Amino acid sequence: MQLIQPSCIDAPSLIPADHPINDLKKPARYKVYYGGRGGLKSWGFAEELVRRASSSPILVLCARETQNSIEDSVHKLLVNTIARLGMRSWFTVTKTSIRSRTGAEFKFKGLRESAAEDIKSFEDVDILWVEEAKNVSKASWDFVIPTIRKEGSEIWISFNPEDEDDPCYARFVKNPIPGSIVHKINFDQNPYFTKVLEDERQYYLSLIDQADNEAERKQAQSNYDHIWLGEFKVINEAVIFSGKYVVKEFPDDLWTKADRLLYGADFGFARDPATLLRSFRLPIDPQEPEGPGKIYDLYIEYEVSGIGVEINEMPEFYRAIPGANDWPIKADGARPETISYIRNQGFNISAAEKWAGSVEDGISYLRTYRKIIIHPRCKRMVDEAKMYSYKRDRKTKEVLPIVLDAHNHCWDAIRYSHDEYIQRGGELGTWARLAG
Repeated sequence: MQLIQPSCIDAPSLIPADHPINDLKKPARYKVYYGGRGGLKSWGFAEELVRRASSSPILVLCARETQNSIEDSVHKLLVNTIARLGMRSWFTVTKTSIRSRTGAEFKFKGLRESAAEDIKSFEDVDILWVEEAKNVSKASWDFVIPTIRKEGSEIWISFNPEDEDDPCYARFVKNPIPGSIVHKINFDQNPYFTKVLEDERQYYLSLIDQADNEAERKQAQSNYDHIWLGEFKVINEAVIFSGKYVVKEFPDDLWTKADRLLYGADFGFARDPATLLRSFRLPIDPQEPEGPGKIYDLYIEYEVSGIGVEINEMPEFYRAIPGANDWPIKADGARPETISYIRNQGFNISAAEKWAGSVEDGISYLRTYRKIIIHPRCKRMVDEAKMYSYKRDRKTKEVLPIVLDAHNHCWDAIRYSHDEYIQRGGELGTWARLAG
């Protein structure tokens, strides 16, 4: 007798059509999703698996490195997903397994305990879902991968990496297997991010602000970046602005308290992005008299970036940032023809000064800010803040005073915007001297 499937099986997913989780529907041996808390990874995996189990007799193995009890597994998440999709009548749930009326079955195992079992128990698996995969050892991966051998079988992986050398990250993200689907997703891509999670996220942000010194601030920032942004837990001392920046929302009208707005532009090439960033400075103590010792915070509030932006597209590209037509823009002087064209389109744009060591001098000046606050809508700026680094010695791993020419297009734009604050050898620039 042919089973009549419930109508909810074909109901539209609540996951947005453009969300990376939808790539689970595409055929691939390895599907790897990593990132911070609240990114929709586990929730999205569960929904897709329940829908598949509702329409075909698949065998799904849900595994972790260790599983002392069923409570350690995704059993509850799958049961809740079945209920949320209105499919309770379609599934039989026991304490140790879940079965569908199509003949599909979910099993739950710990990889470490299973390594001693007969590998034949794994041979019929259609989909292996390894959850919390950061904890999986190299030995367990070496065991389980060749045991999932059924034609068309898939291995789904979800985790939040702690270290670049974690077996899972190194194997599936750093050196991805050809044909793999690999996505990093975080809370800002979750349309159902709850108030409870947002309150918790704000709490972690507050710990950064409340830190008593730079060491504590670095640790608090590292904790936040790992938990919510899916970054490595270990603090990388080679990151140039480690402990100096924070990703945090602030009011759109906060800039009105500043003396001026700062606009900086970097021009892209074939593979490099064109960028324009808007920022402003605010003194820690507005009542303190102006002088070289006055301390400021830097707020980076808007960015536009794009690869392959043609010169005739630059004016419209710039106008995406409020006020770009009204305030001076400092830009990379290596493209005078581009500056000339943009100026002729009504922008007050000019070349920033460059000299031998101007990058290092610019970094030194930016580090004089107490904090650099980056609005989360500046996504490329946020990424660059995590990756803009000094070189490390290959053998000793020591941090060298050499700035790597990578992940710096937004930072270059910010440096250009400070053109007249910075001078050779760390001397004060024109605006800074005037302020004193």
